[in-house]
Amino acid sequence: MPPNSPPPWKRIKTEPGPNLKIFQVWFDWLQNPRNSTVLKAIRLEAPDWVNVVALTPEGKAVVVRQYRFGNKKVTTEIPAGLVEKGESSQAAAARELKEETGYTTSEWEYLKYVYPNPAFLNNKCHLWLAKNVKKTHEPQLDEGENILSEVMSLEELCQEIANGSLRHSLALVALSHVFDLWGRGSR
Repeated sequence: MPPNSPPPWKRIKTEPGPNLKIFQVWFDWLQNPRNSTVLKAIRLEAPDWVNVVALTPEGKAVVVRQYRFGNKKVTTEIPAGLVEKGESSQAAAARELKEETGYTTSEWEYLKYVYPNPAFLNNKCHLWLAKNVKKTHEPQLDEGENILSEVMSLEELCQEIANGSLRHSLALVALSHVFDLWGRGSR
């Protein structure tokens, strides 16, 4: 634990909630160490995720456009998906890139992982950089996908951000490890 951290909350009991396909709901009763108040919290257990910044030999990023049920809009994002049980995050990144876009490569760099929302999610989102990707296959979309892919320069990515089409927080975090998206110069 970092210095000057508050103590963890004591778990009194846990009960399972509904299984929602990609999330298992848990209800936790936790005791606040500051005042001993017991609160019921919701925790979503989910598999890890991957987000892939895929760059062509020309340095352009492969993006996907798809309809998102949550915000009811077509969004611009980067290839991403679930890490299947028993699969490494790199294998999941390569699989998702190939399935969603048809691009492949053997040049992979792990950027890091982030917690998508630790307030109620338990999983990690692994960020991968795929270098020198080439279109080698046709996309292999599953029944719940309708995705179009294209390549964009940094300027085009910044325009997508400015016009509100590229607002997916995990995609922006991954892209910001590779590009200066907001024109702030070197970090």
